[in-house]
Amino acid sequence: MNTLLFIVADLAAISLLTFALYLRRHRRRDLVVSYLGMNVGVLAVATALSDSAAGLGLGLGLFGVLSIIRLRSTELSQHEVAYYFSALALGLIAGLGIEPVWLTVSLMGLILLVMFVGDHPRVLPSYRHQTVILDRAISEDRELCARLEEVLHGKVHSATISELDLVNDKTVVDVRFAYIPAGHAAVPAAHDVPAVTATERIHAGAA
Repeated sequence: MNTLLFIVADLAAISLLTFALYLRRHRRRDLVVSYLGMNVGVLAVATALSDSAAGLGLGLGLFGVLSIIRLRSTELSQHEVAYYFSALALGLIAGLGIEPVWLTVSLMGLILLVMFVGDHPRVLPSYRHQTVILDRAISEDRELCARLEEVLHGKVHSATISELDLVNDKTVVDVRFAYIPAGHAAVPAAHDVPAVTATERIHAGAA
């Protein structure tokens, strides 16, 4: 009876995780299929092994093997990795059937709660991460930050130069910044910094 309850709880939890949280916020259908398939697969194997003496060890080993295979098969952003491990953890917890029942349900609920809060769009909405390519070689930190703030319309918190090309006059920078929407407090203007040219390109990076 408890096994059936764990299966129902897992199906409800993974449905909330994928459809109510991930798909609604990120709209990537292929990963929804992956989350569902991996969760149910882990649930089935962990349930089948739960009565054996080596059930816990085999379950954790399966968790590790599947994680390595999945994470090596394609590039995932950090929030997608978090959803992926959450889906695996839900299946493993439900499959192992930890007693008492309320403990298993509470752990699954905790995972959903953390993902709901941690990935909520209102949590640090202005903080962003981008890779920026400037059409000038800029090595001086103050001038670089001023140009980046002008381009990104925000406050730069970290700027790491990935490539400084003096021959082709180009700078590649990894930037973490807080975006300031139009109408809010403006970013302080930089003195003696040329206007942003049309050839400067911004490539979105992982958030």
